[in-house]
Amino acid sequence: MRQHGGVPDPLAPLLDLPGVADAVAAARDALVPVHNHTVNRRGWPATAAEAALRAARASAALEGAPLTPAREEHVTHPVLAGAVRVADEAGKLLATWKGAPLQALARLHVLAATDLVEDSSVLGRPRDGASARLGLLADMVTGGTAVPAPVLVAVVHGELLALRPFGTADGVVARAAARLTAVATGLDPKSLAVPEVGHLRRAAEYRAAAVAFATGAPDGLREWIVHVCAAWETGAREGMGIAEAQA
Repeated sequence: MRQHGGVPDPLAPLLDLPGVADAVAAARDALVPVHNHTVNRRGWPATAAEAALRAARASAALEGAPLTPAREEHVTHPVLAGAVRVADEAGKLLATWKGAPLQALARLHVLAATDLVEDSSVLGRPRDGASARLGLLADMVTGGTAVPAPVLVAVVHGELLALRPFGTADGVVARAAARLTAVATGLDPKSLAVPEVGHLRRAAEYRAAAVAFATGAPDGLREWIVHVCAAWETGAREGMGIAEAQA
């Protein structure tokens, strides 16, 4: 097993799965022109804001919310409202995600699930039995692995979907955590892509691949990582479309 910091890297074997290296390279390559687009050299805050809104809309739709504009002054669907709150605050959580990811996850859940639970005391509190695996995931986020960014993004996303640590709004939290990981690792440092659109367009594949990942079998892990990388390619094209519209 490959070493990282003098100890075996637990995620390194994922790089040897068939198709993973090519999928990782394709995802990375797709994001380069988005960040190099003329509009995004100076006007990236506006395109990033639009990307975040589209991400919220698609993420909520994956949880069954109607696919309606997220810009409406009063968002009434509770899942969409939570996803929009997450999108609005995610940028402020980047430093916390890098240093204290469990704290960031708790905040993401508060934002995402406020309108979905009657007992506010459960907000931000992992369910019984989830803490150990969340701790392992936090170790990966804070430097416990040296795998390429797309692989870590896929692992964070897939593990949170599989674990369902809070019991409500876990999908919205998982996709938001994946976006934070992409920013933190430099895969999408300005958060200009919208991979959630890629997941939504292939929703059945997304769900099947997530189930496959949860098995822990090599074929399932490969299927999930390849799917996630492809979604980032789609998300990069969505980001380019946003930039072109503002050019």
